[in-house]
Formats: sequence, C-alpha cells, structure tokens
Amino acid sequence: MNKVIVIGGGFAGVEAAHQLSKAGIPVILYEMKPKKFSPAHSMSTLAEPVCSNSFKAIRTASAAGTLKAEMELFDSICVRCAKATAVPAGGALAVDREKFSALVTKKIKSDPLIELRHEEITEIPHDCTVIVAAGPLASDALSAEIEKLCPGHLSFFDAAAPIVTAESLDMDHAFTQSRYERGGDDDYINCPLNKEEYESFYDALISAESAETHTFDKRKGVYEGCMPIEVMALRGRDTIRFGPMKPVGLRDPATGHRPWAVLQLRKENADGTMYNLVGFQTNLKFGEQKRVFSMIPALKNADFVRYGVMHRNTFINSPKLLNADFSLKSDKNIYFAGQITGVEGYMESAAAGILAGANVARAIKNLPPIVLPQETMMGALSRYISDESVENFQPMGANFGILPPLGERIRSKQERYEALSQRALTSAKKYLSMVNGGENR
Repeated sequence: MNKVIVIGGGFAGVEAAHQLSKAGIPVILYEMKPKKFSPAHSMSTLAEPVCSNSFKAIRTASAAGTLKAEMELFDSICVRCAKATAVPAGGALAVDREKFSALVTKKIKSDPLIELRHEEITEIPHDCTVIVAAGPLASDALSAEIEKLCPGHLSFFDAAAPIVTAESLDMDHAFTQSRYERGGDDDYINCPLNKEEYESFYDALISAESAETHTFDKRKGVYEGCMPIEVMALRGRDTIRFGPMKPVGLRDPATGHRPWAVLQLRKENADGTMYNLVGFQTNLKFGEQKRVFSMIPALKNADFVRYGVMHRNTFINSPKLLNADFSLKSDKNIYFAGQITGVEGYMESAAAGILAGANVARAIKNLPPIVLPQETMMGALSRYISDESVENFQPMGANFGILPPLGERIRSKQERYEALSQRALTSAKKYLSMVNGGENR
C-alpha cells in the first residue's frame, strides 16, 4: 500500500496521521522543526501551542466543548493528550504547553505506521496522496507551492470584521433595506444611529485599546486596502460617517428620515443565522470590540461569534477550492487540513485534520467520504469551508451560530446551547454508527 504524505506536524497534521494509522495506512509526517522554525514557534516538538495554552471551554453545553466531545468520537489524539496534561483553568481545558506537546510527539513517534521526518517540504509531490496541514505560518517556499495549486486564492493576512448571531440583534432598533432599494429588502440589516448616539460611539471608538501586533505580523502592507475602522475614524469625526457608516440611500421606517449614521450587517451564511459588520475590520482588543460595538443600539445585546482580527494568517479560499471532505476540487489526491483551510483555533484545526485523515483513508479503501451532518459542530465547520455561497471568505471557529437553528425557539441562552449541543452529539453518534455499521456489513 502506498504511503500517504502529511505536510506539517501541528494540530491538524498529527490528527491526520493518527487517523490514517488507525486505518492501517502508513504515513510519512514531515515537520521542518527543529531544522527550521517559523517566527512564532520555539519548541522542537509537535503540536506546539503558540498563542495560548487554553483550548477553550470543556463543558459540552458550549460550542468549544461540543467540538471536543465530537472529536473524542474519533479518538482525537489532541483531546486525549490535552486531558492528560491539563492544568487548572476553571471551565476551560488548558494545558502545560511543554508536557502537552511532548506527549503528542511521544505518541506519534511510538506509532509504527507513522514515519516522522524533520525536513522542510519545498515542493508538493504529485505521485501520491498528500495532506497539506502547514498551518497559518507556512514557509515562503511552501506558500509558493500552495499558490501554484490555488492561483489567486491564497491570503497572507487575515483582515476580518466581527460576526454576530441574527437572533441576538435588537430588531426594534434595526430595519432591513438595501441602499437605494437596490436588491432584496432583506439583503442587509441596517443599524441606525442618531447624532447623539453616533458621537458617543465615535468617542469610544477612537479611544479604545488596540490589540498588540506580534513581531511576525509587522510587515509592510498588512493593512493595504483594508484599513481598521478605528484608524479610519482618526482621520476625522465624519470620516466613517461618509465611509462604512454612510446613511445615504437609506430611510429609517421608524422615523421616516435618513439616519445620521448606519452600520450595515450582511449575511455571513446562506441560512442567515450570522451577520458580519460591513466595513468594520478592526484591530481592537476583543473586550473593547464587545464594549464599543455594543453601543450601537441594535447590537446592545449582540452575541459575537467571531471578533475582528488583523494579523498574519495564511489560508486558502476554501469554498472555491475544497470539497466537504477537504479534498482539492482540482486534484482529488491532494487534501488540505487545519487553519490553512479557514478554520480558526487549535481544536478546530485538529478537527479538520481528523476529517482529512479519515477521508483519505476511506478514499484509499474505496469507501464514501465522511461528511458529518450540518447539525454537528464538525459537520458545520466542514460545510462552512466548502459553502460556495460564502462571500469574502474569512476564518471561522466553532460557534453555535454556524449550526442550523432548532425547530423550537428557546429564550434561555443556556438551555438553547444545551439543546444544540445535545442535538449535535446525538446526530454525530447516529451518523458514525451508521457509517461503521455499513463498513461491517
């Protein structure tokens, strides 16, 4: 049986290799460390946590907890090692970084079907099946190779606006309307501000604290053509009111007049469960984003499922390039996994690696791919990165906003989350039972 090559020994790469090994398929796992390090890495071991030692909430009645519970159904090596090296962190799963990374490395090295090679890949092979799990800081040489596979669809900087859930918006302070009534009436949700509200919002915006920019993010052109809203606002009190918050072409049905300023929200997904803040790319700290943007009346109780970010983050335009099984549409022998596909977060990257590895194994065995139901967190993330209706694709982490809504309306957020989590886990178990049962017949 031909070996499969996995490029990258991060969270996605180790999970992909582990899934292939479980299926009895030999793997060559390439990791350039310790011969060569990215600007963000320092350990010589695999699956190195870089920015934080927290893998978010562990309780299942949370999006992060639901994701990890689903991953455990696949025998996730990262979740298993995280629990074995956990440190006290309240309701979060946090780890001792060195112990976690060392344990993952030990398990990979002890696997007889996984050959670990510490070499940089500068050319992607085309004579075997390959999983590219290079992470958001792929080397320049590998990035150039990826660009050849995905011409015009490789982004080097993540400049994203925040995303909120539709159900958390206060529609008593918003209205649906397209500018100059062009397009459908529900294309945009408009969040109007009067002069006093705008002045207060503006003052808070220009005095808010920005996030620290890492040294490996400080490159010329990071913000070209995509200026942070808080930087634009510093150019003058009315600059954003004549820019992203311009009210021209809109009339507030509550007053019958044009608002002083308007924030427009645009659908983030086909189901309309999430909306992004149009033109609000930002580098503010997450807490500041919540505080300042919630001053807009329609967003006073908004549930932010993703905050705006501006940093180095290599990722491909997956909806145009990938199938739901993480294979490349133009070459079924090449798969992508991890943050390079547009999932955001340690465990999200690992989950993508699980599915890519499992699906390569199934393709080799001539079995249909695993495409989890969209009610599951892993299935919803897979659907998001392969949904061609997504415009201006940006990375996304696990959140309940990407799941289809429940059949009934539950007002309590905690009870709603518990119901969504239970539905996700029940659906995942049922699907995998059906898949495994089909293999055994």
